[in-house]
Amino acid sequence: MAASARTPISIHVSNQRAFVWDPDDAATLRAQHHICGVLAGTLPHLSQQNVFLGLPLILMPEELVLLVEKQLAVLVDDPAAHAPPTPEQLRAWDADRGAGVAQQLARLEREGADRGAEDMSMSAAAVQKRKAREERRQRAREAAVAQGEGSSTQEGAASVFVPPPAPAPPAPASAPAYTVAVPATSDGFSWYAPAGHTYATLDAARAAGVWSYPTTDEERAKCEVFRDLWEQGYFMGGGSKFGGDWLVYPGDPLRYHSHFVATVQASPTAPLWPMEIVAHGRLGTATKKAHLICGWDPEAKTVTYFSIEWAGFG
Repeated sequence: MAASARTPISIHVSNQRAFVWDPDDAATLRAQHHICGVLAGTLPHLSQQNVFLGLPLILMPEELVLLVEKQLAVLVDDPAAHAPPTPEQLRAWDADRGAGVAQQLARLEREGADRGAEDMSMSAAAVQKRKAREERRQRAREAAVAQGEGSSTQEGAASVFVPPPAPAPPAPASAPAYTVAVPATSDGFSWYAPAGHTYATLDAARAAGVWSYPTTDEERAKCEVFRDLWEQGYFMGGGSKFGGDWLVYPGDPLRYHSHFVATVQASPTAPLWPMEIVAHGRLGTATKKAHLICGWDPEAKTVTYFSIEWAGFG
C-alpha cells in the first residue's frame, strides 16, 4: 500500500505504549490503512463495557512500526510534550473551563425546565389513569365480596380471595440530573508543545528513548511478517486468546470472522516441536480457523506460510 499524501497521524507514546486519541485519526487508520488497534477507554453510560469501549485506541507495536515506516504516522513523546504551564496559562485555562461549565449548566437548566413542564402534564394524566384503575379494582373487590356472601350458605362453598390494594408507585426525584462534559485529550492546552518532541522515524525515536521496539530477532520477524500480511490486504488483531500472535481477517473485523491464527517463527532454524503443531491444529479446528505458521528468513528477506488444519479421513 502506498504512503498517504495526507498529514501523518500523530501517535502519542507514553511508557513505550502507543495511543491514538483523535476519533478522526482512529477512523482513518481503520478505513484507509486497515489498522484496528484496541479501544481501551471506558464509557460510563454503557453497561456492556466488556464489548463496547471508547478512546483511546491502543496500537500493537507492529502496527506502530508499520505506520511509521510507511510514513503514515509520526511519534509524539506525550509526557515531554506537556511543558509546565505558566501562571497566566493556568488562569486562562481555569477561566475557559469555568465559562464552559457555566454554559453547559445553563443549557441543562433550560432543558430541565422544558422537561419539567412536560413531566407535569404527563404526571396529571398518570394520576387520572391510576385513579380510574383503582376504582375498577375497588368495584371488582366489592363484587367478589358480594358474591362470596351470597354463596356462603351453600355447603362446600369455596372461599373468595380478595387481593389487597396495590401500593402507589414512588414519586420521581425532584432534583434533575445533569452531566458536565470534560475533554478527553490535553493536546488543546496552550502549554502542550509537541513540535519539539515529534519523531518521524523509528531511529530518531529510539535515539531519544521514546520507542525501542523491535529489539530482538523475534520482534523483528513479527514486524516483517505483519508488514507482509498487511500489504496483502489483511486486517490483524490480537491472537493471544487463540494461541497465536495475531488473528488474521480477510476484511474489517466488524464484518468478517478471522480465517487464520498466525504464529511467527523468528528464523528457518527456530525450533517447532511436534506437540506445538498438534496443539495449533486442534485449537484452530476447535475455533473454526486454520493455524498459520509464518516463517521469516532474515537472510533472504522472505516470508513463507504453512497452514495447519484438521482433516477428516474416510
